[in-house]
Amino acid sequence: MRVAAIDCGTNSVRLLVAERVDAVPSELVRTLRLTRLGQGVDATGEFHPEALARTFAACDDYAAILADHGVERLRFVATSAARDARNREEFCDGVRDRLGITPEVISGDEEAQLSFDGALGAIPDAATPALVMDIGGGSTELVLGASGRPVRGTSLDMGAVRLRERFLASDPPTAEQVEAATRYVDGLLDAGGIDLAAARTWVGVGGTATSLSAIVQELPTYDRARVHGSVLGRPTLAALATRLLAMPVAEVLEIPTMVPGRADVICAGALICARVAARVGADLTVSESDILDGIVTRLLAAAP
Repeated sequence: MRVAAIDCGTNSVRLLVAERVDAVPSELVRTLRLTRLGQGVDATGEFHPEALARTFAACDDYAAILADHGVERLRFVATSAARDARNREEFCDGVRDRLGITPEVISGDEEAQLSFDGALGAIPDAATPALVMDIGGGSTELVLGASGRPVRGTSLDMGAVRLRERFLASDPPTAEQVEAATRYVDGLLDAGGIDLAAARTWVGVGGTATSLSAIVQELPTYDRARVHGSVLGRPTLAALATRLLAMPVAEVLEIPTMVPGRADVICAGALICARVAARVGADLTVSESDILDGIVTRLLAAAP
């Protein structure tokens, strides 16, 4: 059986198509479109028409891929931006028209659980407790767990897009803006209810973590094999956040692996990552396996 998962976040819409081979998922297609669905949602509480149009165009592309691969089961999950928008029915109707499925606007807790499943599935021998971090556009999920099971998780209203739009308005951000953003992130982390210092393994999934790895490694082109399993030291993350926060977007775009849809918000994602690093006693292991992998694993496990 072939199954597919679509993860629609604040900044990107991502697709994974997989089938079961020898009782384990085998990847057929993995791709993404940077659509910035969460454009302005933090300020207005609604999806912008242009953001909806970009997202629906991505759904049209994905409908063709799903048909070409004969996908039998599909799950479409929407996360932070869809939880916050008043006009999310317009979004749901547009997705349903194109893909024949109603998007599931999942809770932050379920998002964290699925990310944990996907990340730890690719690192089965990780020392525990393990902390899985997913910095999205609108929120950041943190899950601490052991023996393949999450013990405690939280979804915090601080994502790369949200932080950039709310605090880091200048290009590059001013020292005062960075200080305000840092206070906001620190406050959420301190009140998050998770003992980050207890983690023996720290795993980062999602576009922020993978992009930071590619920058640190100075890759000339994005190489998924070199990013997966790479380790970023905590001092390196702090220095990189400082560097990116001081760079105008035009300069960030000169980084070989940087894409336009992430260039303006990577500094905010790096700031969040660095503030988590200040609390965790382990370096960051970057994983290319994430919420999509968690979803397809469940779909295949439930298939006859």
